[in-house]
Amino acid sequence: MSEKVLMSGNEAIAEAAIRAGCGAYFGYPITPQNELIAYMALHMLERGRVFIQAESEVAAINMVYGASCAGARAMTSSSSPGISLKQEGISYGAGADVPMVIANIVRGGPGLGNIAPAQSDYIQATRGGGHGDYRCIALAPKNVQECADLTSLAFDLSDKYRMPAIILADGMLGQMMEGVEFQPEKSLKELPSRDWTAGKMTERAAANGRRTARHITSIHLNPAELETITKARFVRYETVKANETRYEDIGCEDADLVLVAYGTSARVCLGARMLAEKEGIKLGIFRPITVWPFPFKALSGLAAKKKNFLTVEMSEGQLVEDVKLSVYEAVSTAGLTAPGKVHFLGRSGGVIPTEEEVFAEAKRILGK
Repeated sequence: MSEKVLMSGNEAIAEAAIRAGCGAYFGYPITPQNELIAYMALHMLERGRVFIQAESEVAAINMVYGASCAGARAMTSSSSPGISLKQEGISYGAGADVPMVIANIVRGGPGLGNIAPAQSDYIQATRGGGHGDYRCIALAPKNVQECADLTSLAFDLSDKYRMPAIILADGMLGQMMEGVEFQPEKSLKELPSRDWTAGKMTERAAANGRRTARHITSIHLNPAELETITKARFVRYETVKANETRYEDIGCEDADLVLVAYGTSARVCLGARMLAEKEGIKLGIFRPITVWPFPFKALSGLAAKKKNFLTVEMSEGQLVEDVKLSVYEAVSTAGLTAPGKVHFLGRSGGVIPTEEEVFAEAKRILGK
């Protein structure tokens, strides 16, 4: 690891991407992620790598698709409405099994909304977001250090499983500055081999001394063929679920109430937990780090112990749906007749919940 430096979350994502071997970045400006694209504009070119400010978000994501097919680790970044414009290209990438990394620094919506922090893109990130049957790995940092660490992980997982990976951070994390340490920079020659790319020759072609064209596509006009490919992809997704689910559990085992939150909301919950400790109230915090794959098994294990939950998020209720599914899973597998209840506290439109209001809601639920 390097010495700790002071950086914004946007800059940390950019620097970590470069160190992870990002060979090509394509983007289009939008607040609150502009520091990320500005950092890439300067430092990608310094290293002789590809940086293009595309003419649109649609163009940017399709450039990512093409660069990845050519063998480069490629990424883009944007914020909520810009990510919506990229969804068709992300769906194409998922349908062609093309690795790509997408950073979403979420702002208030729907529509143009505002430039304040929000978490209202959770369902978009965890349910695919575009058309068709597919998933994206979605990683949710809670601080600037994790912005860096999870960016590196996103590139590795995207390559390993040949699927899009999303860094899901909100505008607060993108703009805030904290100390961060970076992993050593990878040489482009050290990156995993991509034998499937357009630039690689098959063994047969190499033996014949000529290159064979490779068609990397998401189009399969035969319905049975498309179904077979899609089902095989979902088998791979089960491997992702088994091997790559990540979460943080803080004092949940003996908690009077478990707060479930990610990103900035999880930081707010840490403050509420400190307020609770002063009054002898035990609040646990369950934080999904991979919001896809969601840690259903771990959370349903807490539900099986009849824990009550309070989901805290910067939206009108999206993460809460997965918390309810976790409780349902506990009911169906453990045969519970009286499971714990799921409560919800959400702020939207760019409003961030405070530690005091989270603690007040926790006390109301506990009858204190």
